[in-house]
Amino acid sequence: MAQRNIRMVVEYDGSGFHGFQVQPRLRTVQGVLTEALQKLTREEVRVIGAGRTDAGVHALGQVVNFFTASTIPAERFAPALNGMLPPDLRVRKSEEAEPGFHARYSALGKTYCYLVYRCRQGGALMRNYALLYDGELDVSAMQEAANYALGRHSFKAFCASGSEVRSYVRNIKEFTVSEERRWLKITVTADGFLYHMVRNLAGTLLEVGKGQRRAEEMARLLQEGERSQAGATAPPQGLYLVKIEYPGAHSLDSWQLPVV
Repeated sequence: MAQRNIRMVVEYDGSGFHGFQVQPRLRTVQGVLTEALQKLTREEVRVIGAGRTDAGVHALGQVVNFFTASTIPAERFAPALNGMLPPDLRVRKSEEAEPGFHARYSALGKTYCYLVYRCRQGGALMRNYALLYDGELDVSAMQEAANYALGRHSFKAFCASGSEVRSYVRNIKEFTVSEERRWLKITVTADGFLYHMVRNLAGTLLEVGKGQRRAEEMARLLQEGERSQAGATAPPQGLYLVKIEYPGAHSLDSWQLPVV
């Protein structure tokens, strides 16, 4: 039978997963989703993801695709799977994609957000969904530092040590730092990201916000490319894969901070 290419937008709470990519004997997003799809279609299914999020990292607009000979209507995969999946993994949308669509290689860009929850006491409910911080932050200095990273640069200083990639060059299209009530939101959109790049950028911006380094140091870090000179890697629980951009569309129209 002819194979159809099905594209899905999925969200998950990363707290209970050892990342997206399948790993032997560990609970992963790809593994749980693959198992559900194979039960539903009774086929060997290979799930392709747009991004390999780390353990503890969340997603609102992760995109996956898979090929199937099943006759299930494309739009019915979402409700059918949601009846089988655990509550920390949901399919937001399912649709048929063109045969050549690839969740990872067809992507034009991705948007990540890093959340900081400002609280002097408490925070028990937010500990898995944001970095808890009770001190002062100079948000304008953080935005100034972020502005240095806009455009095409080598982000070697913000790539996890030991990573093997062909090129450290990426193009950051948008990079904003904003506050809303108790939340501080660091949002970055680029054509691609290196391993731990967003968390390392967030960690560096937080050091700027705390007054531990100057905003203009960002330019030097980009030029010199020394990981040891950049900020600490921010914890995973504050990071969200928000959306993936594709030709003519992206995985989500918008999203809002929780109101707390």
